[in-house]
Amino acid sequence: MKVIDHQPHAWLLLEDESGLLIDVECHNGAVSCSVLIRLNEEELAEYRDGGHAYLNRLAEAIHYSAPILAISNSPYKPRKLRGYQDQVLEAIRQWQAQDQSGGTATRQD
Repeated sequence: MKVIDHQPHAWLLLEDESGLLIDVECHNGAVSCSVLIRLNEEELAEYRDGGHAYLNRLAEAIHYSAPILAISNSPYKPRKLRGYQDQVLEAIRQWQAQDQSGGTATRQD
């Protein structure tokens, strides 16, 4: 897994052997956490057309749907992936190390 794009303090786009995932920072009052989902075919097509700007819109839609709340009816809530925390953290560590060494691990449109 590797980080391939990001919006500071909002989201990370990651890639693994199965495709693309977006990790969105979600906040609701004093509660915050990240929500990781795999991009579906429709979202992948939108990403190919809209790039970074589309991911900003998708992350906003995920955030404002409040998938972290127990009472939420967010369409993203059932898509939330679990069990990837270690892989995501390792991808972030590698990305940060590459960034500090002058590498270009991400892009921002």
